[in-house]
Amino acid sequence: MFRTRLLSGIILVAAALVLIITGGEVLLAGLFTVSMIGVFELYRIFQMEKSLLGGIGYLAVLVYYVNLKISFISEMEMFVLGFLILIMAVYVFKFPQYKANQVFAGFTGVFYVAVMLSCIYQTRMMTSGIYVVWLIFLCSWGSDTCAYCVGVLIGRHKMAPKLSPKKSVEGAVGGVLGAALLTMLYGWIFQEQMNLTTEYIFLLAGISAVGALISMIGDLAASAVKRDYQIKDYGKLIPGHGGILDRFDSVIFTAPIVYYLARYLIS
Repeated sequence: MFRTRLLSGIILVAAALVLIITGGEVLLAGLFTVSMIGVFELYRIFQMEKSLLGGIGYLAVLVYYVNLKISFISEMEMFVLGFLILIMAVYVFKFPQYKANQVFAGFTGVFYVAVMLSCIYQTRMMTSGIYVVWLIFLCSWGSDTCAYCVGVLIGRHKMAPKLSPKKSVEGAVGGVLGAALLTMLYGWIFQEQMNLTTEYIFLLAGISAVGALISMIGDLAASAVKRDYQIKDYGKLIPGHGGILDRFDSVIFTAPIVYYLARYLIS
């Protein structure tokens, strides 16, 4: 199991490197594919992955990603309201085929998975985005690794015992500090390329610290859904890791945090 998990993890990191370094349409297409799979995994929990309701959700993901490229919808509010009206129309005219929880999962799932993940692309497209985008992974996967190590060594106080008994307060603190330190190291390595002052390196570290804290909410939120519906994993796509939502649960939350903090504090 460990070898399988390690191998699939290496492949996953390699794929992420290729997509993010290449950027542009390649990254956009990659994130669209990941988002569609993630939405499918979420819809499957609510037994709507092959239904008309699910189809509306997939269509919304497609429209959203196409709009990121060619911008034919001028205001995000138009997309949100149009999608809401359409999905509620299906609920009404197909009543009682669908339950209310399926309708709201269908609506929320698009934003929870696709829209939030798209912030990776939007971050990459920023000025110096090729460097800033890695903060998303430093404060999600990086903090997760640091939190695990610290938790194993000195973890004593449970953070959320009913959701994730192995996570500790000490581990959480270690994850936040670890993400900040990794970002500082990253900033110093690429200081010249990013044209960063020491002040900005500390600013990036602060962004990663906030992102690391939020990433834990993303991780626990995904666990809460699994607990509610009594499933172990969202899928089996990534051997040893589960599905897209199992591996990207924290990234989903850190991507928009890093994007908006970087957009308003750095750009």
